[in-house]
Amino acid sequence: MAHPIRILGIDPGLRITGWGVIDVLGSSYIHVGHGILTSCEKDPLSTRLNSLYIQLTDIIRHLAPHEAAVEEIFVNKNPISALKLGAARGIALLAPAHAGLIVAEYAPNKIKKSVVGAGHADKDQIALMVNHFLPKSGGVTKDAADALAVALCHAHYRTLPTTLRAAL
Repeated sequence: MAHPIRILGIDPGLRITGWGVIDVLGSSYIHVGHGILTSCEKDPLSTRLNSLYIQLTDIIRHLAPHEAAVEEIFVNKNPISALKLGAARGIALLAPAHAGLIVAEYAPNKIKKSVVGAGHADKDQIALMVNHFLPKSGGVTKDAADALAVALCHAHYRTLPTTLRAAL
């Protein structure tokens, strides 16, 4: 009998990082958990990043995912905000990689298209479809819904070769 693959989806952010974990068994998706990680805006950047890293490694340790997927950053008009978001995204890539997980990356439009069917869906549409695919997820916040959408996207594409995955 096949065993489920546990996937951690991460929607990185310095102020709020969403996370969601699903089990995939064949074409079935099972909600395992979701939530948000936060850092104190008054703290220095290094302290905030360390806090996110500790919180994310705790989730990885407790929920034991087999693979992880992270949303790529969109271009931000404010360069300082983009740099800070990039640093938070670095933590989102580092924590699962340090735990020995395969880490995939997906563009926001690819995530939206794989979950909603349209690459320019809004957060409410994403949350609605996440609740459709994962009815036991309950009241998912928008940040956690985005992270579960990343995990669902990876579930759709994970068996494709990386080069083909990037082309779609």
